[in-house]
Amino acid sequence: MTAVEVWHNEVLGMGVCAALRKNGFEAQYVATGVEALDFIAGFVKPGMKVGFGGSMTLKAIGAPEKVRALGAEVLDHDAPGIDQEKKLELRRAQLTCDLFLSSSNAVTLEGEIVNVDGAGNRVAALTFGPKKTIVVVGSNKIVRDLDEARDRIETTASPMNNKRLDRPNPCVKAGTCQDCQGATRICRVYQVLYRRPLFSNFTVIVVGEPLGY
Repeated sequence: MTAVEVWHNEVLGMGVCAALRKNGFEAQYVATGVEALDFIAGFVKPGMKVGFGGSMTLKAIGAPEKVRALGAEVLDHDAPGIDQEKKLELRRAQLTCDLFLSSSNAVTLEGEIVNVDGAGNRVAALTFGPKKTIVVVGSNKIVRDLDEARDRIETTASPMNNKRLDRPNPCVKAGTCQDCQGATRICRVYQVLYRRPLFSNFTVIVVGEPLGY
């Protein structure tokens, strides 16, 4: 990135962090994914159960490997070679894990966190259950408001995740949401966190570089 891009990401990221704190979240700005991973590592203890919310952001920074290397039990339903029964078991276990790690589809300049799920396990865990929650969002996830969040989901996050998951949905051909009604639709549960959920220990790490979808 150029110096101007670095500056812009930092200014926006710091502003988002201030808005998130106003809404009750803990928030930390870091410049790189490496710094985000170091921040996460500070919460990981040997033997603890760490859930992952199917995040390409966390995979990009190497979080599953780091957590495993630190001696924690990884609950990752998105890991390769897992059958559907085991995936469901892991999704349920994530709801009561010691540490839940996820990303988000968008975060607004007003400090609102926006997500869309298929099964709803990620948004459920973000709302209530885990002892500690950390959400990592790259600079590409920052949007002005809820309308732009919805637009980002429909034009970027959903089509790319459908392609990644090899779903035969029309957005894979069109490149944007077609509001499909088929059985394979993955955009089913819409969530906006306007404030930190009650009883949650919730930290958002805003990273000054693009990460994930």
